[in-house]
Amino acid sequence: MATASRRRTDGPLRSTLVAAGLAIFGLIATQFTTLPALLLDPKLLTAPTEASITSRTVFFVLNFLAFVLVGAIYIAVTDRGWSYVDVRFPTRQGWAYVLVGIVASIAFYVLISVAIQLLSLPAAENQVASYIGSDQTMILVMIGIVFFFNAPAEEFLYRNVVQKRLYDAFSRLQAVGIASLIFGLIHWPVYALLSESLLATAVPVAVVVGGAVIFGFLYAKTDNLFVPIIAHAVFNGVQFGLLYLALEYEIETAEPTTSLLVDLVAAVPL
Repeated sequence: MATASRRRTDGPLRSTLVAAGLAIFGLIATQFTTLPALLLDPKLLTAPTEASITSRTVFFVLNFLAFVLVGAIYIAVTDRGWSYVDVRFPTRQGWAYVLVGIVASIAFYVLISVAIQLLSLPAAENQVASYIGSDQTMILVMIGIVFFFNAPAEEFLYRNVVQKRLYDAFSRLQAVGIASLIFGLIHWPVYALLSESLLATAVPVAVVVGGAVIFGFLYAKTDNLFVPIIAHAVFNGVQFGLLYLALEYEIETAEPTTSLLVDLVAAVPL
């Protein structure tokens, strides 16, 4: 946690710019870390669903490792040390927050989905479908990736580094809001390229921000990265599990959800 002297000398503008820069750096870094997978299997760019499961798995793993690399570079350059990383086994209260986070994220997803349907709002799709298609094996692989790479990497960079950096100049609730907004805005180009209108881009971005607020709040309340990681992983794992079942029972409208799969579309090369 930032010292009092640092809070006095680090202004809101500087803290926000640094936090936004770190988020953008994470996005850019994925373009380089995923190059080995793209070079080994060019189908990842031209026809992702035709690429081997191994290639797609390596691609996503390298994608999320970029976030860890960026966070590690920041910690090293600023001499914060690895004690800056807030990871420990949750207390009983911590597990309670995990449960709250899982329930809240699922409830939020259901409510926002109903609202989008009732209001007939357009919503751009993310790119996860182009890598999974109807491959049930890949869906199961993605569940593993969510738990062991996606959730840990995203929560480390966007909560323990970006959000925590904002504590230097803002209250915790303010930091949660700003970090979540930054997280949503870096998704704007991803959705915009798959969108036919400004509204269709804004809808999924707004939902991404809402999901980030939930996980950011968990971290702010517990100072324990393990809590939002577990909630984040379980939530996305449930989504992929539902997709698997939809394909298993041949539900015609089965497709990856487009609203809260923020960990899988953060920086997919276009």
